[in-house]
Amino acid sequence: MRRVQTQLESHVAALVQCRRCPRVVPPPVSGRAIVSDVMIIGQAPGVREPTLKRPFAHTAGRTLFRWFEQWCGLDEPAMRERIYLAAVIRCFPGKAPGGSDRVPSTAEIDNCSSWMNDEFELLRPRLVIPVGKLAIAQFIVCDKLDALIGRKFVINRDGFAFDLIPLPHPSGASPWHKISPGRELLAKAMRRIASHRTMRQIRSEFENEKARKES
Repeated sequence: MRRVQTQLESHVAALVQCRRCPRVVPPPVSGRAIVSDVMIIGQAPGVREPTLKRPFAHTAGRTLFRWFEQWCGLDEPAMRERIYLAAVIRCFPGKAPGGSDRVPSTAEIDNCSSWMNDEFELLRPRLVIPVGKLAIAQFIVCDKLDALIGRKFVINRDGFAFDLIPLPHPSGASPWHKISPGRELLAKAMRRIASHRTMRQIRSEFENEKARKES
């Protein structure tokens, strides 16, 4: 465990120094070096995350953490302390001509893929939660969210298997998770996540620690 922690700390330290992609806006954004059986994988940082120096730090992140607090009983600090937070690319891609966040190019995704590959090798997670179509598409074909959200998939990657439970992107720009059938499928997905053995263990440890502090 200590060896993995040391390696992960070195990994994160190297990651935030990466400057492979000339079109993105550095610095790379990384979660803390949390050795966890659970990984949440976003799409890319937004414009505010590089300044705030943590992933899922703005509006969409607040919505995501609210989902986990509602269904899993874990608030944002508990999530950040117990779950490894990653992304398809780690730098803000910049703005598209229309003013929305630019979709990362295939080359940028390929450039950044080694960081995630190393994280899988180090952590060997048992539950992976990709958030949004771009993140989901790194593992399974993602044509329509309706066919994927609310389901659990078993993925084999580099000789080990893990459970994949996709989530929609919590962006306020997309109403998908707010209206039927997205609203109901989101609830189904979150119930699956909450009942997963890894999340039950994390919640139990959190509640025990909280009880000790209050006693």
